Amino acid sequence: MTTFEQFNLPISVQKAITDLGFIHPTPIQEKSFSVIMSGRDMMGIAQTGTGKTFAYLLPLLKLYKFTPTNTPKIVILVPTRELVVQVVEEVEKLTKYMSVRTIGIFGGVNINTQKKAVYEGIDILVGTPGRVMDLALDSVIRFDDTQKLVIDEFDEMLNLGFRIQLTSILAMMRNKRQNILFSATMTDEVDAILNDYFDFPEEVTLAASGTPLENIKQTTYNVPNFNTKINLLKHLLQTDETMNRILVFVNNKKISDMLHERIEEDFEGEFGVIHSNKSQNYRLSTMASFQEGQLRGIITTDIMARGLDISNISHVINFEVPEFPELYMHRIGRTGRADATGTAISFITPREIDFKIEAELLMNMELEVADFPQEVEVSTKLIEPEKEKQAVKFLMKKPKLDGEGAFHEKSKKNKKVNLGGPSKTKKKVSGSVNRNMLKTRDKKRKDKK
Repeated sequence: MTTFEQFNLPISVQKAITDLGFIHPTPIQEKSFSVIMSGRDMMGIAQTGTGKTFAYLLPLLKLYKFTPTNTPKIVILVPTRELVVQVVEEVEKLTKYMSVRTIGIFGGVNINTQKKAVYEGIDILVGTPGRVMDLALDSVIRFDDTQKLVIDEFDEMLNLGFRIQLTSILAMMRNKRQNILFSATMTDEVDAILNDYFDFPEEVTLAASGTPLENIKQTTYNVPNFNTKINLLKHLLQTDETMNRILVFVNNKKISDMLHERIEEDFEGEFGVIHSNKSQNYRLSTMASFQEGQLRGIITTDIMARGLDISNISHVINFEVPEFPELYMHRIGRTGRADATGTAISFITPREIDFKIEAELLMNMELEVADFPQEVEVSTKLIEPEKEKQAVKFLMKKPKLDGEGAFHEKSKKNKKVNLGGPSKTKKKVSGSVNRNMLKTRDKKRKDKK
């Protein structure tokens, strides 16, 4: 079995690896190392939890050479602020015995503080595409000395709408650089960017795109509405003792707050809630509390579906099924990481069946449907978003023309049969107009006389 010592890393990096207690690289780390060391562009496809961060950091730090400039030599782009914080921490662990200046930048905080940090000098820049572009457009960040560009969680960046920012940053950089890209799935949009900006990248694949991790048990429940989902979730939390480290995913901020409020009724203080409207400090402190075991679970949007290194997740609950099958993959990938096993449970309403089918097609497998527990109350009460959707659905329905009632009789009377000649209506109108014209002409003649 390969060890990190066989990578012939610099003494400073190897010492940091030893301090961390790591001996053997993961498959993606082993496969990526020689490709990145060759200097070629690389496209890595690997699921979350496979050690992607170290897969690009280790060879880049081996290739790193100090130059007396204040602009970044390595730029790492990631989709969320939480992932920026996490990657910066990983860089700092590995550069513990090196003289490397690392800065993480992201939106939602004072941009002037970040500008000041950049002006003080930087070797490795980790940031979200939006804030990096903002600082680059202000000429605060320059890419004159950037030799290596890493884009992590690339497909998620595109899902979040960062395409313009990414292409703008790529256009600002010099052509002579090495590009390293990691994505959990390979889509047409990812492929298009590769063709435009990458130089014949070598693909390193750990698993086929869209293939689920084998050590995740996936189960679904057919549920009619939101309130019944609440009842089912509470039942599972009360009866299943193995549900001790849980991520509950919903599709928007409003539902996450609503769900958290309802769960607090029976499980006070056991769950946190994270979404983009929460402050950075709140989100980080909630994650820290969860990591330390002070919280049983976190209710969140897809902001936590990607990249974050949260250990030992026992269950992922899809309280709502995501519209995009790739997001389903990223969500369930939070559990069953490395050699651990995990469970993913999805609650499916009738309107979410199509989303479930899309995920099944991507994974090329059919999800197991569990029997709905008889002791769980099936609610008939709808929440406002469900009522709105039902009203819209009703308005869009076309009336049935069954030939009964005044409306339908009138419709029948107004039916026309085109026999290829002028219509009867037109003849009537034409005749009426001609008679009026003749009367007017005769009257004028009489007046003249």
